Amino acid sequence: MKSLELKLYPDPILRKKCEPVEELTAEIKELVLAMLATMKAKNGIGLAGPQVGVLKQIITIGEIPKVTKPIGLINPKIIKKAKGREFGEEGCLSIPGIYEKVGRSKIIKVSGITPEGKKVVLQTEDLFARVLQHEIDHLSGILFPDRMNPFRRVKTYRKYQQVNRTQMTT
Repeated sequence: MKSLELKLYPDPILRKKCEPVEELTAEIKELVLAMLATMKAKNGIGLAGPQVGVLKQIITIGEIPKVTKPIGLINPKIIKKAKGREFGEEGCLSIPGIYEKVGRSKIIKVSGITPEGKKVVLQTEDLFARVLQHEIDHLSGILFPDRMNPFRRVKTYRKYQQVNRTQMTT
């Protein structure tokens, strides 16, 4: 399976809202497989359409031992969130090298469609819930630093720019 090109911050496509998938075509199924392969090749645990330049509501989640095997979800929607937030470290393939604590709901319920066309509702918690929330945010143009308070958000984006600048000069 071919690997797709990752879009890196500040690529403007990462800030765009995605359109729902209207029809489950062979191209969409192939895209999900390519996204899973790209995510695995980059050692990621999640990937969303905009991160590979596709403005469609498609996400992939990698294997989480004893929880889920790698999956693709089309038109995912969070339909219920537990009250309160739990803070955990997050990173992003589109913002490489940056990891920060972000507050997310510990338990969520998500609906979506599998690449095979089956409607599913997933009750998830802990890491699986965190990854789903992170990837679904991408479909609305939201990056994980946007979920931090304004001071930490600015500090995180500046840190990324410094890391990025350093890598470009070496």
